[in-house]
Amino acid sequence: MARMRKLALFAILLAAISVHAQTADETKIRAAALDYAEGWYSGDGDRMARAVHADLAKRIVVTAPDGTAGVKSMTAEQLVEGTRKGYGKNTPADQQLKDVRILDIFGNAAVVRLEMSGWIDYLQLGKFGSEWKIVNVLWERKPKG
Repeated sequence: MARMRKLALFAILLAAISVHAQTADETKIRAAALDYAEGWYSGDGDRMARAVHADLAKRIVVTAPDGTAGVKSMTAEQLVEGTRKGYGKNTPADQQLKDVRILDIFGNAAVVRLEMSGWIDYLQLGKFGSEWKIVNVLWERKPKG
């Protein structure tokens, strides 16, 4: 009976450690997504740079007038530079949506859905040491109106 109690306590302890680790990861993942969103809106290139990995690829599927589809890409450097130029500052404060939803975390990988004012970003993050960085973004514009 004592052995069963010890096993049960051990299992509870392991579960508590696992929940704590996931909570810490969730906090860091959310922080990276908010650095990305709030950095964009405030024109803070340093904050954007903190959120993204140097090898970031940001992409959108675009359709030409003739109906052919392609991919338009942006690098981390281009994204940070666009942030520093203040393009996101054009969004009025009351329209600066930044709804972060963590869709999945597994090991050193996570997927987040980030709703911004005029588009939705699907962020893929990787864990580098203890830090989470955005490595890929696939985004889509919201319909107007």
